Amino acid sequence: MKKIFLIGLPGSGKTTLGRQLADHLALPFIDLDKEVEKHEGKLISEIFQRQGENHFRLAERSVLRNACELPTGFVMATGGGAPCFFDNMHVMNAAGVTLFLDVPARIIRERLERGNLSKRPLFAGLTPDALKDKIEFLRTHRLPYYRLARVSVTDAQVTAAQLANLV
Repeated sequence: MKKIFLIGLPGSGKTTLGRQLADHLALPFIDLDKEVEKHEGKLISEIFQRQGENHFRLAERSVLRNACELPTGFVMATGGGAPCFFDNMHVMNAAGVTLFLDVPARIIRERLERGNLSKRPLFAGLTPDALKDKIEFLRTHRLPYYRLARVSVTDAQVTAAQLANLV
């Protein structure tokens, strides 16, 4: 059974496309962030606030590894930072197919500005200029990890059916 991991910056479409791809392939959908919240019994924003990012990243790694050991296939939307910590990219590449949704920073900013930034700990409270700078900073620092993905998709309007063909 296939395990498919969608990676990319926050706002790149991992969750939206992940759900659609899972439906298209008749596979379960896993949102890694939601699974961490279940595991910890707290919202991600609370984990960041009370226990810090390091605790969150350790929990994220544990939940990711457990999912990789499942005997069944799935489509997973990872958190934007998940590939960049520990050996998570190696773990995902060994367990299945990694898809990097390489969406331009400008489009990500537009998407994030339309949503609720308070639910995203890395972006909460940022001004539009600070948001732009933060996205560009994250992109620069995370790109080397994202480029380890088996498949990169640069079309910001890609569909679930197109992703299915790639995997």
